[in-house]
Amino acid sequence: MITIITRDLGVITAFVRGVKSIKSKRGSATSLLSFSNFSLELKGDTYTVNEASINKVFFGAGSDIITLTVAQYFCELCNVFRPYENESEEFLRLVLNSLHFLTENKRSPELIKAITELRVAVIAGYAPNIVACDACGKFEDTVMYFKLDDGTLYCKDCYKENCVSITLTVLQAMRHIVYSKFEQLYSFEIPETAAKELSKLSERYITYQTEHKFTTLEFLRGII
Repeated sequence: MITIITRDLGVITAFVRGVKSIKSKRGSATSLLSFSNFSLELKGDTYTVNEASINKVFFGAGSDIITLTVAQYFCELCNVFRPYENESEEFLRLVLNSLHFLTENKRSPELIKAITELRVAVIAGYAPNIVACDACGKFEDTVMYFKLDDGTLYCKDCYKENCVSITLTVLQAMRHIVYSKFEQLYSFEIPETAAKELSKLSERYITYQTEHKFTTLEFLRGII
C-alpha cells in the first residue's frame, strides 16, 4: 500500500500488486519521493494502481541525511494536512517545486523548509496575518513580534504574551512567502543565519497550529 498526493483527489492510499518483484514495471514509479503518472481503479472506497509510469525520482534527496530528512518531512506535512480536491493541485505543485530546489541545492534546506511550511499553512487555511501590527497598524518597527497561537504581528509598543521577536529580514521573508504569487515564491535569498531563524519560527508556528508531533522534524533537530 502506498500514499499518493494527487493533483485532483488530494492525498489517497492505493494498493499496488506485484511491486516487490524485481521484474515489476511499477517499482520505481511507486517508490518514495517519486513523481509519477498513475492509472487508478476505484472499487468501493479502495484504490488500486493498474498502471504507473515515472516522470522523475528525486534521487538527490538520498545523498545527504539532512536533505533526505527534510524531504521526508514534506511527506509528513502532506499526510498531516491531507489537502482536499480543490486545494490539492497547488499543494502538489508546492511539494514538487520544494523537492526540486532541495535536491538540486538551489537554496539552503532551512530556507526551502520554511517556504514549504508557511505556504502549506496558507493553502490549508492557517495563513498568518503579518501585513502590519494587529493593534496599531504599524508596518515595521525596530523589533516586531509574532504571536504563535493566532499568527498575528505586533510592534514593540503593542507586544502581547506568547509572542516571539523577529528581525526585519525574517519578517520580509515571511511576507514574501505568504503573499507572493506562486511563480515568485522561491525568487529570494536571505543570509544563512536569517534562514535558520525563519526555519525555527515557521516550524514552531506549524507545530502550534496543528498540535502534531512531527517525528521527522524531531529527528532533523537531533542532527543539525
